[in-house]
Amino acid sequence: MPGNIKKNEPPPKPPVDFKISPEDESIRDIKHILVVISGKGGVGKTTVAVNLAVELSNRGFKVGLIDADIHGPDVPQMLGITDDKPYPGEDNKIIPVRYNNNLQVISIEYFLPSRDTPVIWRGSLKHKMIEQFIKDIQWGPLDYLIFDLPPGTGDEPLSITQLIPKITGFIIVGTPQEVAMLDVKKAINFAKQIKSPIVGLIENMSGFICPHCGQVTYIFKKGAGEKISKEYGINFLGSIPMETQVVEDGDEGTPLILAHPTSKSAESFKIVVDNVLKYVEENDKK
Repeated sequence: MPGNIKKNEPPPKPPVDFKISPEDESIRDIKHILVVISGKGGVGKTTVAVNLAVELSNRGFKVGLIDADIHGPDVPQMLGITDDKPYPGEDNKIIPVRYNNNLQVISIEYFLPSRDTPVIWRGSLKHKMIEQFIKDIQWGPLDYLIFDLPPGTGDEPLSITQLIPKITGFIIVGTPQEVAMLDVKKAINFAKQIKSPIVGLIENMSGFICPHCGQVTYIFKKGAGEKISKEYGINFLGSIPMETQVVEDGDEGTPLILAHPTSKSAESFKIVVDNVLKYVEENDKK
């Protein structure tokens, strides 16, 4: 098996043994916490989280990005920083990887023996790892801390809401087809049941733009995101179309928002960021 992990071997301990501080200095210095979530996999949640973080950093905000998808950490690949490593800081804390002057990143991938090593953990170990990513990383003052979560409404989102006194809100990502929107509804109801705020819903893969003629084909239907947002009384943050550049840029480690800033998808991402900032500003006034 990959990483020389034997079958039926007990789950490994977390890869880094941090000393947990009783004080949440990092949380105290973070203004806003955004949690990117999806009801199911394959809807482009990590693409959204990465481009959201990069665009916010481009606008001058200090941003931290936590790759909380413990079993499928893809953020380093999408940002082209797989060869970078965190390093020891002050007071037994860890300095995260710096993507640019305003964006810092942490991922479990940096602590694994190899990139194809699986993480075979139960919920308690995942909870501990997320706790360490929050408390034991030397983030410094941040305007935004963004979590990229795995699909679903299980251990990781529960851990975050249990560990953090107050989050700014969930950003829910879905695609227009009915089966995906059914899972979006579950994510909305999850946030409401645990009484966490919802920033809004993003409809990703909203129409395929032909790279040759520019014609839009709505492969997964159209308008479901806006309809559900109205039904549940949450903000509709925007629709992001499908373009071949999105996949190519992610594989090459250059976010679409930087590689193709004038593309329809990049323009749509910028509208989403505008709407997120609008929500945050209005929320701050309350």
